[in-house]
Amino acid sequence: MPAPLSNPVPPPLPNPLHSPSQGPLPREALDQLFRNGRSLHTYIDRPVTEETLRQLYELVRLGPTGFNSQPARYVFVRSPEGKALLSPALSSGNRVKTLAAPVTAIVAYDLRFFDRLPELFPSYDARPMFESSPELTEQTAVRNGALQAAYLIVAARALGLDAGPMSGFKGELIDQVFFPDGHTRTLFLINLGYGERSQLGPRLPRLSFEQAARVV
Repeated sequence: MPAPLSNPVPPPLPNPLHSPSQGPLPREALDQLFRNGRSLHTYIDRPVTEETLRQLYELVRLGPTGFNSQPARYVFVRSPEGKALLSPALSSGNRVKTLAAPVTAIVAYDLRFFDRLPELFPSYDARPMFESSPELTEQTAVRNGALQAAYLIVAARALGLDAGPMSGFKGELIDQVFFPDGHTRTLFLINLGYGERSQLGPRLPRLSFEQAARVV
């Protein structure tokens, strides 16, 4: 019988795609994402770099959407010129804090998202289903666009940013300026930056499990 190898080949590392769940995140990470995460609209004087915004999108794009449709479209407004274009569309209650924020993310949904489905969802040709049903197209775009906006908030917190989502704007004015293609609609505005928390009040109440959920 041959002698065993003195330096046996180590077993291959497990494929992370086929590995079991690694378990819950540490408490500190959950605190940052949820327990200590707040809607912030006042920020310290620290810019948000384009590199950080690109890192943010790299996380957001990985979140699941129906048919992998990814209907959300984003404009990150940082410059004074961009803020000046955005200003006329803002409600009076949102204008000052939005103009002062380091970045305002415009999250919109593209009603022509299905044009990219052959590339994004090649296993099944779903494009005709949406081309023939404007109602289904809008429902899918709004639902999944809102989902991607939520991913953006959580991803921003994961990168150490604070986020302040808002309604209170004239979407048609924003669309005219930032989405002139005629088929992209503004969904949310989300201010981004490094929050000023010294004047932050207590968190508003949340519904209990019994008030909001049930197990059947």
